[in-house]
Amino acid sequence: ETVSDNGILNSDLPLLGGLRVLKDNEIIADIMSEHNALIGRGKLNHSYPHSWRSKAPLVFRTTPQWFISMTTNNLRDTSLEALSQTTFYPPQGQNRLTKMIEDRPDWCISRQRAWGVPLAIFVNKKTQEPLRDQDVIDRIVEAFKTDGADAWFEKPSSFFLGSKYNPDDYEAVTDIADVWFDSGSTHSFVLEERDDLFWPASLYLEGTDQHRGWFHSSLLESCGTRGRAPYDAVLTHGFVLDQQGRKMSKSLGNITAPQKVINEFGADILRLWVVGSDYYDDLRIGKEILIRHSDHYRRLRNTLRYLLGALNDFSENEKINFTEMPELEQWVLHRVSELSEKIQENTEKFNLHDIYLDIHNFCTIDLSAFYFDIRKDTLYCENPSSAERKSCRTVMDILFQSLTTWLAPIICFTAEEAWQSRYGDQENSVHLQTYFQAKKEWKNSQIGKKWSEIRELRSVVTSSIEEKRKEGVLGSSLQAKVLIEANEDTVKVLQNVNLPEIFICSDVQMDLNKNLSETKIKVKVDLASGGKCMRCWKVVPEVKDNIELCNRCKRVLELN
Repeated sequence: ETVSDNGILNSDLPLLGGLRVLKDNEIIADIMSEHNALIGRGKLNHSYPHSWRSKAPLVFRTTPQWFISMTTNNLRDTSLEALSQTTFYPPQGQNRLTKMIEDRPDWCISRQRAWGVPLAIFVNKKTQEPLRDQDVIDRIVEAFKTDGADAWFEKPSSFFLGSKYNPDDYEAVTDIADVWFDSGSTHSFVLEERDDLFWPASLYLEGTDQHRGWFHSSLLESCGTRGRAPYDAVLTHGFVLDQQGRKMSKSLGNITAPQKVINEFGADILRLWVVGSDYYDDLRIGKEILIRHSDHYRRLRNTLRYLLGALNDFSENEKINFTEMPELEQWVLHRVSELSEKIQENTEKFNLHDIYLDIHNFCTIDLSAFYFDIRKDTLYCENPSSAERKSCRTVMDILFQSLTTWLAPIICFTAEEAWQSRYGDQENSVHLQTYFQAKKEWKNSQIGKKWSEIRELRSVVTSSIEEKRKEGVLGSSLQAKVLIEANEDTVKVLQNVNLPEIFICSDVQMDLNKNLSETKIKVKVDLASGGKCMRCWKVVPEVKDNIELCNRCKRVLELN
């Protein structure tokens, strides 16, 4: 070693001893010139490394260090085998960490710093062999537990060595451990020493930079001491950027603080942003993005509010068996079944973004814009004791249970608020429930296919009705009479379906047109004939003169 710890050339070095490596460059150059040992002299800009914190240039020194060998005890092979048995999210993380382990040199675990966890090792001054004695190690461990790691520097060597060894024969290492060694050991003292946890961990999750850091050091330590990885799976995510895709920094003033988001939007919006982002890539956050997620949140919240209102006074006696339900309700439960499977699968694979999209689209497209819209009449105007209304409320009870339990890990405060609003039992939190599980009998691909076709046809009809509304012919879809010409396949699909109910109009006339082949239906919209029922607002022939109610509404009122 020619350079001492303080950056000064050793005093026993001829000519240059005692000079400062960095600050005495000119003097060193003069001495070299005097002895005809200097080829050239000048200044240039170069990429010589500097300390990122102090900005001072770095000096490379050759000093003794402590290493963990990658080959002596087959640590590399053990680690590579462990990685092959670990699940990675996303999968490419496995290739990245595997490549690092394949190419890495021995692990230098010592650092020459004034702070840190010491390498508590005694070295024999004559043989330079580390002292291996369990009694000494036990005394070190006890001292660290009592007084902290600084005990190594504060207590004399004799305290640890005891009467068995002469302190003059041993040198206490003053180096500290690589900080990655510290973090890499958390699997041991966190998982193994707590009764409520277990080893190995089910999942390690951190940013993509930890392939080189925490994931890496944890793997090596665990494989070296326990023969396997400390985790069954590893999940990595990107970094949080501003909404323009820039790295957040104080100088740019583009930092989005979580606490500020919580204060302005609420914790559930921040949580919704997390699942609404594709964490495999870098995640963007900003005011506009949060406002967009607030809109999505309101749709989810409004779905739960609608269900709470629709289920007022619902009881177990009202439930209808699946086989007795109308086909529309059976289709909804088929969708619940499909969604239940997907959410379970995506949860196990940590595909949070897909869970979010599936639930949001289900609430917005399947429920709000379709099922709830159609069943509004049944819910508000049918006889409460009718099978149709009971079926509707039975399905809505299932929807409430499924949505609240599916959403509980995502928008936890809203899910609990909805749950307590309905059940009012603080001991029975939604967070003590498991995911709602659909029954096998609900899944019916034929019903799913049929109602997908009906929805396509419905969109054609509703578009035609909307055109008439824009023209001023209609004020409401319930004023419409829909005339349909359909090919044979379409007639088969639509037969035995309550079309006025599905199209939310007052009358539907369907005729077969064999000349239609690729075009499934032709639609014409006219005004329905008759008067407007004052209760359900449908336009029907029986409402005229002094008769204000349709036959259905009159019957319902008489029964109640």
